[in-house]
Amino acid sequence: MRLTNLIDTDVDIDISGVSADSRRVQKNYLFAALPGNKTKGTDYIGDAIMHGAKALIVPKEIDLTSYDLENIAVYESENPRLDFALACARFYKLQPRHICAVTGTSGKTSVVSFTQQLWHLSGIKSCASMGTLGVRGPGIMNKGALTTPDPQTLFAEIADLTAAGITHLAIEASSHGLDQYRIDGLKVSSAGFTNLSRDHLDYHKDMDEYFEAKARLFTELLPKDGKAVINADDPYGDKLIKICEEKGCAILTYGKKGQDITLHKSRAEPSGQEVTLSVHGEKYNVTLPLVGAFQVMNVMCALGFALAEGGKVPDLIPCLGELRGVPGRLELVRGHPKGAAVYVDYAHKPGALEDVLKTLRTHTKGRLVCLFGCGGDRDPGKRPMMGEIATRLADQVIVTDDNPRSENPEIIRQNILEGAPGALEIGDRAEAIAWAVKDLQDGDILVVAGKGHEQGQIVGGDVLPFDDVEEVQNAIGGMNG
Repeated sequence: MRLTNLIDTDVDIDISGVSADSRRVQKNYLFAALPGNKTKGTDYIGDAIMHGAKALIVPKEIDLTSYDLENIAVYESENPRLDFALACARFYKLQPRHICAVTGTSGKTSVVSFTQQLWHLSGIKSCASMGTLGVRGPGIMNKGALTTPDPQTLFAEIADLTAAGITHLAIEASSHGLDQYRIDGLKVSSAGFTNLSRDHLDYHKDMDEYFEAKARLFTELLPKDGKAVINADDPYGDKLIKICEEKGCAILTYGKKGQDITLHKSRAEPSGQEVTLSVHGEKYNVTLPLVGAFQVMNVMCALGFALAEGGKVPDLIPCLGELRGVPGRLELVRGHPKGAAVYVDYAHKPGALEDVLKTLRTHTKGRLVCLFGCGGDRDPGKRPMMGEIATRLADQVIVTDDNPRSENPEIIRQNILEGAPGALEIGDRAEAIAWAVKDLQDGDILVVAGKGHEQGQIVGGDVLPFDDVEEVQNAIGGMNG
């Protein structure tokens, strides 16, 4: 592709690839020297040129005198991240006609999964979801590790999906990804908002800055002829509704206050919940095979996406009873010999942990036991908060290790215990799970929180194999002999 088709330049040369990683650069590539918190792309310009880069995106006013730039096109950018994302979108070109992007603190992974399932169940087979669990769809399962990947990976994957026939895509949009312009250039047809609560304040300065990052999906990425699907029950939802009204976008709201999808009541049952809701004024009774009031909200958001993209209510309502939860989100691990129930959940934020415990309390006949830890190199302020929440809402709390990363795990546990007097401390996560499972009695519920679907534990610079579901199964297997 010609460079003039990728960036605003008069230099007309052929470009064979794009990358912000100098190790991936090959002959005639465009290399983006992006700013970073730990490493700077500008430190790898020489390496990129050595590997064959013929064009560079660099920050304005950078000193390039130490490089041999003969026959190298240099584009000085006011916003290198934005220009690189747009260049990637232009280079890979292909995108599905229907792209739903959802943002919010919690629920993104469930929403994209439910949206993809609703499409598939209602007859649209050429559909996929992309996010924390990777890329998923009929015949597709490519596990990934990031909610919003880098632009080159993102747009290359989207182009491959489109070439394979995918016409409908539901994708997560994280605050990091939005703030760093990773998905700019994505042709969003519908944008969704789930909720906003404390998270990522080690990255964002405060809640206002956190909201502004999320709001970019609506203010800058969603076109005027796009559709907004917004949680009307969240205070920040009101702000987004006003933004979209001023922009002229079509708006679909959901929740107890929702105008388009209205929740009237729900009743917890052992295997799910009975829900009464209205869609465009018509009332329906639905049995959802999902645990948790928050899952009702996620289902409504997904239903909103399906409707926004042309779905018909009579086709979609019967599909709600066939939805399945995503791995690691209140995932039930069966088989406890004493009749207790064990759930594995990804909750690693104060609000999410509180929601999970309140949800499971309605299903608990005996004791509610909470086992969790907190990740290292992340917002330390939430640790005692989560300890307090667990102690207040559970009958027994076990504090263990999560992903300590570069921090001392003992210090992390002590931070949690400051808010959790009386909690049991067992540092080794496998040992903690085994002890908790063995201690359960009939009617008890144990939730192993924090890691959910993750297949590893990050200790120092190493990722050690670890799966909470597998550890619970091993503990149950040991009890069964």
